[in-house]
Order: sequence, then structure tokens, then C-alpha cells
Amino acid sequence: MRDVPGLPSRRTFLKASAASAAIAGIAAVPAKAEQKPEPVALTEYKPDCLTPSEWAFVMAAVARLIPSDGEGPGAIEARVPVFIDKQLAGDYGRAADWYMQGPHDAAASPLRGWQTPLNPLQIYQQAIPFFDAWCKTTHGKIFAELDAETQDKALTSLQKDEMKIAPELRDFFTILLANTKEGYFADPMYGGNHGMEAWKYIGFPGARGSYKEWVLKHNKPYPLGPVSISGERA
Repeated sequence: MRDVPGLPSRRTFLKASAASAAIAGIAAVPAKAEQKPEPVALTEYKPDCLTPSEWAFVMAAVARLIPSDGEGPGAIEARVPVFIDKQLAGDYGRAADWYMQGPHDAAASPLRGWQTPLNPLQIYQQAIPFFDAWCKTTHGKIFAELDAETQDKALTSLQKDEMKIAPELRDFFTILLANTKEGYFADPMYGGNHGMEAWKYIGFPGARGSYKEWVLKHNKPYPLGPVSISGERA
């Protein structure tokens, strides 16, 4: 969302997020990578699992969490919605390798693990229509149709759980924000971070195979652009 007086700047937020986002580890880089064609425009993209209304919400929500009018690329330019759709369509969305057995305690600390019988895809599927209905009752339109300022207010209400969402959906905002950060900073092979623009913005070198010549060079900008796991260079 937009910078708020007294809170860290957008650039600081993104740099701090990068440290905790699930980005790819160091890997060997092929000697040469073929130039990839430009992906289909988001307006023409056909989601793997999200319905049209869910896709519209994700597009609108991530655009407010990391707006396009900052210094660096926004979530839309980074194709974060594609990342989220593909993750929800895969093992993450199904919680395929998670321990999902009860009992579940919605009031438990997050340190105790996943406290809902729903997997991430089910949380999106149930939370989005609930939130859209609340937006329509409170603001007159579903979330994707609201103006940017009202969308920010609505997301703040979701973060604070002012609409008293069901206990099993209580972490929806936290999950949405985490997935947005992950899509912004993950290797492009997962659908987001298009062109490695987010990596270029924060100066992250990507999956280069060796940094030994830079180990003792402190406080100097790294002159080479980032490299993806596939060997693509920015």
C-alpha cells in the first residue's frame, strides 16, 4: 500500500521483505540461455485455478499492496497475480505436503502451525466472496470495482478483521500479503518477478554460481545484473 507517515518507506518495506521472502537459493548458471518471448498480457491470461471473480480480486489486491506508482515495479508489472494463481493450482494451494490433521484452534499462536482445516486455495475461495460481499455492503461495490483509496481502506479493515471473518479464514490477509511478497521476489520460473525487475530494483544478484571475487569488497555496488535459475540474465 502507499507510504504512510511514521511507517517505513515502500523501498525499505520491499528490501526488508526480500530478506524473508521465499527466493531461490544459489545454483549453477548455464553458459547460455535463450531469449524468452514476452508472456501473454495479464488481461488475456487464463488462470489455472482462479475463477474470474477471484482473479479480479487478486489483480486489484496485489496492485494496492505493491502499487505501480512507486520508484520500482509494482506487483502488476512483476506479474504477481500469475505467481499466486500457479501456486494455488499446485502443491502449495492443496497443502499437499503439510500436516493438516486436527484439532485446529483458531485462537492458537501461529507458532503452533497451520490452525485451519482449509488449505490455501480453499481459504482464497471462501474469503474472497465473503470480503467482496462486505465491500459491497460497506462501500457499495465489490473490491475490484472500488477506487484505489477505498480499496486501501477495505484492505486495512481486512487486516484488522473489522468484518469479523470466520475463524478458519482469519489469516487470509496475512496469507495474501505473504504470497504477494513471494511472487514479487521469487525466481521468474514461478511466474512472478517478471524480467527480474524486483531483483534489479533492490540490487539482488539472483542465482549466480560464484561470488568469491566479491567476498572482501564491502560497501561497493555489485556491477552485474541478476541471473535466474534458468540462466536468464536481466
